[in-house]
Amino acid sequence: MALPPSDKHTSLRIGLASGAFAYLMWGFFPVYFKMTAATPALEILSHRIVWAIPFGAFILSMRRQWGEVWPVFKSRDTLLLLLISSLVIAVNWLIYIWAVQTDRIFHASLGYYINPLVYVGVGVFLLGEKLRKAQILAVALAAIGVLILTFYGGTFPWISLVLAISFTVYGYIRKRVAVGSMPGLFVETLFLGLPALAGLLWFLQSGDSTFQLDRPGMMTLLIFAGPLTVLPLFFFAIGARRLQLSTLGFLQYIGPTIQFFMAIYYGETFTAAHAWTFGFIWLAVGLFAVDAWRANRKPPRASIEPT
Repeated sequence: MALPPSDKHTSLRIGLASGAFAYLMWGFFPVYFKMTAATPALEILSHRIVWAIPFGAFILSMRRQWGEVWPVFKSRDTLLLLLISSLVIAVNWLIYIWAVQTDRIFHASLGYYINPLVYVGVGVFLLGEKLRKAQILAVALAAIGVLILTFYGGTFPWISLVLAISFTVYGYIRKRVAVGSMPGLFVETLFLGLPALAGLLWFLQSGDSTFQLDRPGMMTLLIFAGPLTVLPLFFFAIGARRLQLSTLGFLQYIGPTIQFFMAIYYGETFTAAHAWTFGFIWLAVGLFAVDAWRANRKPPRASIEPT
């Protein structure tokens, strides 16, 4: 049954607010990782995983989604895919944290700008999809931008490519798993929980951990890594259910755009090579977004989410 106009507008407003808030949180992540820069990236990753488990359980209870979690453990194929996706997202998180801590936010921002274009590559090479002319041009422009940074700037953007590719692989795997965002994330953190807890114990025993009783401020920040991991996904899931893909496609550029300005705020060097690279990437992103918007406006011929 179709929703009344007033209900549709309310649902749309909730979806826009939720989706925008999720991408705003992801965009301002550098602030958190700069505040915890005294903590090694691997230790922050461990805290992020460990504290996400109880907070994720709280969200699942609040949303009454435990019924979506238990069936996962009955399927060997689903468990295997979620194990792989958990390892991939752990690599993504670790590289991102390290990039922010070592003043490479520009590279992180670039990675998430080109992420949708990497999705296009997956569609072509793994799913046999055909590119539209605008998509071909967008991919070509993005490739030129990467080559400029590599040869003119003298820096191969491996951080950007690892972030883009790992998140694409993660999204591709999660699309193949018939489990919701929150239940899936909870199972992934369970897989990573024991290694993460072992890592925290190692840091504590070595004396290198910043998680100390005489540093209550840092302890609080590190515990907050759990909610900071779960909350954006929680709001993204709300937005994804209420918005068209084309709208989500535009919202997803909020994150890397904020990260770009965060890099400027934290005083990272913006070279001519960066200017040319981001110029080509922005052209590619704009072309890609407009093309996606136009494609989604057309009635689908047949019925056919970043987690």
